[in-house]
Amino acid sequence: MTLTTGRLLVPERLSDPGPARATVTAAAPGLWLVDTTAYRAHAHRHAPGTLDAQELARAAEFVRAADRDSYVCAHVALRRLLGAYLGMPPRRVTVERAPCAHCREPHGRPVLPGGALHFSLSHCTGISLLAFATAPVGVDVEELVAPAAIAETAEVLHPTEAAELALLPATERPLAFTRVWTRKEAYLKGLGVGLSDDPSTDYVGAGPDPAQPPGWSLRDVLVPEGHWAALAVRDAPPT
Repeated sequence: MTLTTGRLLVPERLSDPGPARATVTAAAPGLWLVDTTAYRAHAHRHAPGTLDAQELARAAEFVRAADRDSYVCAHVALRRLLGAYLGMPPRRVTVERAPCAHCREPHGRPVLPGGALHFSLSHCTGISLLAFATAPVGVDVEELVAPAAIAETAEVLHPTEAAELALLPATERPLAFTRVWTRKEAYLKGLGVGLSDDPSTDYVGAGPDPAQPPGWSLRDVLVPEGHWAALAVRDAPPT
């Protein structure tokens, strides 16, 4: 199953009752797509009153305007959506760092205190994708990988994924590789380990339908042509 997203273009729309009253669950996460080109001017105008001091400082560090725009759009959208879901001003939302999955120091993935709402964001050139759920969630969006890059990064694939890719015609491999990579990164982000773990260990599948890692639901996400995206959400424990 391929999931679809809401579109976030103009920040004032978040004052509408939709996102503020939306109900997210592990089974029905909230997905939002941000078009950087359309959202850029609004995001920069609202950034001083929306982002915290650390985020503003991070934005100022980017040398390339495109990278700065991508960061500001993603994080302004994130805070405005978190504020809408939580019913509070965006800048009052407290975002902390979870303990690292390896050393337990507080530099893991961004989290909200209490864990009532989980979120994940990903961005590439021109697009940001954000996900919200009541269980741990990971999302990834990528531009289609160039054919020349596939051989250079083949070691990131599980052996079965590499075999699946090798069976495809060369013209189909860029899409298949991007498909498996976004699934893999979304799953690892959901776990809270990211690429600090060996990505070749986990099997998520290179075919049209993603594999389902134990305890997780993995889905592809419909995004604009030339990109691929995936979402991973931890299943609710049996009652």
